Amino acid sequence: MADTSDIRTPAQIEADIKRRREVLAETLDEIGVRVHPKTIVGDAKAKVVSNIDHTLGRAYVSVNKAVTEVKAQFVDEEGSPRLERVVPVALVAVGLVGLLALGTRRRKR
Repeated sequence: MADTSDIRTPAQIEADIKRRREVLAETLDEIGVRVHPKTIVGDAKAKVVSNIDHTLGRAYVSVNKAVTEVKAQFVDEEGSPRLERVVPVALVAVGLVGLLALGTRRRKR
């Protein structure tokens, strides 16, 4: 005996073809949008911006960590300056500025 559940009417076949055409049209439209030059450029820009944001975020964290570590060398936990470390650094800085000023004065003569 033949199985009659697989037999479709012409109307059912036409409806199936129409539905498949609509799905295919949607798929082609989506492919067209994806391969459009503006879409490709927009995606590339978004990726670059994302990478830059990520890199800048990492750089910010690294700089913030370095500043915190340097600050910890010159300030105690209560926020008071550590004079035993601040004074020698200040003296060295003043000495360097003085040497640079002397060098500049000597060149002008």
